[in-house]
Amino acid sequence: MFMGEYNHTIDAKGRVIVPSKFRETLGDEFVVTKGLDGCLFVYDNNEWAAFEEKLKSLPITNKDARAFVRFFLAGAASVEVDKQGRILLPGSLRDFAALAKDVMLIGVGSRIEIWSRERWESTNSFEDMDSIAEHMADLGLGI
Repeated sequence: MFMGEYNHTIDAKGRVIVPSKFRETLGDEFVVTKGLDGCLFVYDNNEWAAFEEKLKSLPITNKDARAFVRFFLAGAASVEVDKQGRILLPGSLRDFAALAKDVMLIGVGSRIEIWSRERWESTNSFEDMDSIAEHMADLGLGI
């Protein structure tokens, strides 16, 4: 399970260090793809395979399902960790998530999210967490 948040920077070649705690679970090769809310999603190979199976089960006759599958699969990239613990993020994914220099790697259970630090701080203030918590009860999550 991934948890925690880490500040890092992207170098001029588009590489970012993956925290060692995350690398322990991810291994040397894993998948990065477009995520929701303007970030990138990172999956270890087992989680990615499970996610792909869910995507395959969506009906091809449903327009929203086709768009959803395209969104996640078209931008997906398999990345490898180098000797310094870095991965090269493809330019299209860096552009999508507005990643320029300062980034946040956030552990959120079964995946990691990569955010531009500016977007992370402006999007995730958590000021409305009491209201959000009330809605989680509707989804079956009680604290």
